[in-house]
Amino acid sequence: MINWIRVALYGILLALVSLLLMPLQLACLWLDLKPRRWLPRFWHRTACLLLGLHVRVHGELERRRPLLLSANHVSWKDILVLSSVADVVFVAKSDVKEWPVFGLLARLQASVFIERDQKRTTGDQVSEIGRRLADGEIVVLFPEGTTSDGNRLLEIKTSLFGAAASAIPQSPTGIVHVQPVAISYTGIHGMPMGRFHRPIAAWPGDIGLLPHLIGVLREGALEVDVDFGEAVDFDRHTNRKHVSRTVEQRIRRMLSDRLRGRSPAHDESTFPPALVPQNRSHRS
Repeated sequence: MINWIRVALYGILLALVSLLLMPLQLACLWLDLKPRRWLPRFWHRTACLLLGLHVRVHGELERRRPLLLSANHVSWKDILVLSSVADVVFVAKSDVKEWPVFGLLARLQASVFIERDQKRTTGDQVSEIGRRLADGEIVVLFPEGTTSDGNRLLEIKTSLFGAAASAIPQSPTGIVHVQPVAISYTGIHGMPMGRFHRPIAAWPGDIGLLPHLIGVLREGALEVDVDFGEAVDFDRHTNRKHVSRTVEQRIRRMLSDRLRGRSPAHDESTFPPALVPQNRSHRS
């Protein structure tokens, strides 16, 4: 009974925050004002707090631009987690637009929607991603193309890195920086999650979105580690398959180390203080 009261209370609070911020974000999108980039981060931090997602950030967000983040994909919660630590936009499948609640949020965050089965529009979509990158926006790509069970990295689709290549002509330096990111769900209620319980955090897609959301609200207290790895420089001479393999290896290594309780080889203390409080973890 207490769990259901908490779910209802947090749901109401999140709805109130959303109703306050949505008109502001719509106006900023319409007028192309700068707050359109950081207002979603405020909303996602609030959502993480209410959902009980404790986000810990490790490593350093690449400061150079254009910047494409390439991350493993476990659940819709990945979007909340990454948006709570940086001002990002996402590359998403076109059917996400039709999702209840999350479709509206994706549009408000100015996500780039792609039609993977319609090759006629592929060039326009890639060009749109390239324009966003060249404009200084941080674009997030989930190159697995689907969600995993949280215990492993699926095969990366090389073709999706065409987005980075499309931004090269518009980059002042002729380089696009591709940074690998590992999202690891590592704890629940202060205890290590372990391989067996990790599917609690994962959303493989065969479970309805609403039941899974309610389950997360009832469970609460999930711990998430976000590791930013070393970026790969992508220029017009770069082999796309080589970049894909390098990024895949770095994500896989960071994810494996974190899930096994080992710290990947980077220094958490170098992360910009504007994104992470001095205790180097935050409840987003």
